[in-house]
Amino acid sequence: MSVSPVKRQKMESVLDQLKHHTTVVADTGDFNAIDEYKPLDATTNPSLILAAAQMPAYQELVDDAVAYGKKLGGSEEEQIKNACDKLFVLFGAEILKRIPGRVSTEVDARLSFDKEGMIQRARRLIDLYKEAGIGKDRILIKLSSTWEGIQAGKVLEAEYGIHCNMTLLFSFAQAVACAEAGVTLISPFVGRILDWYVANGDKKTYEPSEDPGVKSVTKIYNYYKKFGYKTIVMGASFRNTGEIRALTGCDYLTISPKLLAELSKEYVKLTPRLSVKEAQACDLEKIHLDEKAFRWHHNEDQMAVEKLSDGIRKFAADAIKLERMLK
Repeated sequence: MSVSPVKRQKMESVLDQLKHHTTVVADTGDFNAIDEYKPLDATTNPSLILAAAQMPAYQELVDDAVAYGKKLGGSEEEQIKNACDKLFVLFGAEILKRIPGRVSTEVDARLSFDKEGMIQRARRLIDLYKEAGIGKDRILIKLSSTWEGIQAGKVLEAEYGIHCNMTLLFSFAQAVACAEAGVTLISPFVGRILDWYVANGDKKTYEPSEDPGVKSVTKIYNYYKKFGYKTIVMGASFRNTGEIRALTGCDYLTISPKLLAELSKEYVKLTPRLSVKEAQACDLEKIHLDEKAFRWHHNEDQMAVEKLSDGIRKFAADAIKLERMLK
């Protein structure tokens, strides 16, 4: 549906309308995109930092991280690890100059099955931010939504007051366990769920309301709101603007610069699809998951098992590429 130029001047873009119903987060490490779209928060991950670190504009940050790693000394492996952590924090600190809210910084995906390792690394990142004059209230530490990651998040929140963003979330079991752990925020992935169904099923296109990723996030949102969980639901990993429009009303949505640009040029009326009132009326039942029940329920979801392991491998591979670049 096209809108006349006169009407368009009076009408807000879909992006501006979306901001009335949902907190918009920029899914990028590129400062220019953040300046342009003015999100409240921003998220980063190893893949985004790797892409940004290869841009000439950010060479100075890379040089500073390398210098920091050398200054701390130790084995080459330790120097590179310290330089990597520093680089993530340098990007985060620069992003925070451009947004009023919080930045998400990811713990190395190779620690995804090491609860204590994730806790230590998260605390290290928070210490680095503190050295840069940034308090932990402006940081979300991203952890893989494995059982170990969720339990690390529980400890970080309860014992250290460190806010966590649970990423690589594909199954309802992961979402339930995160809510029970009392983490600050979850990032259920929409587009990667769609990718799996397109690759593994006969159906190759979906209407936004029937999109398996959209349906997954809708169910999680409804469950959290029905049972009064405080954990924020932030839909992530979108493939098209239809998925985003279909989740209008979700607590937060983290969106790539490409899709932010498309939303800023779209002029159609946006109607909220998710609401607390509707969620409270839905017929979901409350469940409790201990470790055995979590592993069983998650394992029953083939898509989630494959996408979680694939996501961890990809983030780990990009972390290794980043280390090679720094080396």
